[in-house]
Amino acid sequence: MTVATRRPPGPKGTWFGGNLSEFRRARLDFFTRCAREYGDFVSLRFGPHRIILVNDPAAIDYVLVGGARSFRKHFALRLNPLLLGNGLLTSEGDFWLRQRRLAQPAFRASRMPAYAESFVGFTQRMLQRWQPGQSVDVLTEMERLTLDIAAKTLFDADVESEARAVGEALRVAQDAFVARFGSALPLPLSWPTPRNLALRRAVHRLDDIVYGIIHQRRRGGEDKGDLLSMLLAAQEEDGERMTDRQLRDECMTLFLAGHETTALTLSWAWYGLSRNAEAEAELAAEVQSVLGGRIPTLADLPRLKFTEMTVLEALRLYPPAYTFGREAIEDCEVGGYPVPKGMTILMSQWVMHRDPRFFAEPLEFRPNRWADGLLHKLPKLVYFPFGAGPRLCIGEKFAMAEAILVLATIAQKYRFTVVPEHPVVPAATFTLRPRNGVKAVLTER
Repeated sequence: MTVATRRPPGPKGTWFGGNLSEFRRARLDFFTRCAREYGDFVSLRFGPHRIILVNDPAAIDYVLVGGARSFRKHFALRLNPLLLGNGLLTSEGDFWLRQRRLAQPAFRASRMPAYAESFVGFTQRMLQRWQPGQSVDVLTEMERLTLDIAAKTLFDADVESEARAVGEALRVAQDAFVARFGSALPLPLSWPTPRNLALRRAVHRLDDIVYGIIHQRRRGGEDKGDLLSMLLAAQEEDGERMTDRQLRDECMTLFLAGHETTALTLSWAWYGLSRNAEAEAELAAEVQSVLGGRIPTLADLPRLKFTEMTVLEALRLYPPAYTFGREAIEDCEVGGYPVPKGMTILMSQWVMHRDPRFFAEPLEFRPNRWADGLLHKLPKLVYFPFGAGPRLCIGEKFAMAEAILVLATIAQKYRFTVVPEHPVVPAATFTLRPRNGVKAVLTER
């Protein structure tokens, strides 16, 4: 066998679908089993798509950082263009670079104090609605909160009344993505199938909200210093400005992707704390020691060490982005294996973050594992909840600050007791969601 034809080992698939049936049955277990049985490089096939699942940190570093120019976003993100369009998450090349540069100023450190006020202010407003002994779905509450925060900080808009509609539309869109990703031959989106029609209705509802914000701001003409103002003011050298469609795609991407991943991080953090009484007590003690009953500010972040470790641990054990991929745009080599143009490389945070080679008791929620500088001791790209390289999440620092300050604000007043008869099961949709939410009872401190 020559190097040119050598492939990694992998599970045998069917003639037509390859490994799709196993993948559809249990995505997370399938990836984990592949890594444990076949090693750092696993050959897979999803219908017509040849794939290598990479579980080697050095190879992941090459794909995302060193050799990033040889890859683009993989085929799955192009399966559902209706929702995100050609925004930062999906665009490529010079267009992506231009849009990234336009959006970057909205995430500068100088803007964080004002953002922090919104993080805490909206959390306090949520706490005013809660009552001791009340039963809540933690995920629903966190989604509502982070949606309000995203709308205010990025677009200076109030969407509190739209929270339910956004949540329902997002779930329909995610279901459609999962169905198409798990199909050997996905049907065209133009076909009037029940799923496609439901997706179009969901996207139309979201478009009403986002275009409404854009049109209102165009009419007002006021520069509010937020992301939308920056995008509205941006123009090419010839004076051409962004179209409403371009604005819509960027707003939709940051509005939806930004709020949901943080809501999931917070939900998984509260779930983990509810199952680790010692960690929950340590969080409460830190918040009391650092804040003494006052509201947190951005200046408190360096002293909220355990709170930060709780967020890091939630992102490790339950990464909202549990897997993602890159498609080769030219022939190259990864880990000694040939990767022809068009082949997809999949990398799974779910697998790497739970790898016993790098994490002791990897299935346990233990925030203190980060206490001795583990984050800087790990090999590069063992832990990558926000990605890496040129496509590193633009809102990483924003999201971390938001999660820490929200956790600290809530922990001053409440803890969550998860309802015992309600199983919390990770569901691999577009993101890693707790199937059926996280049902809990609010206990006042």
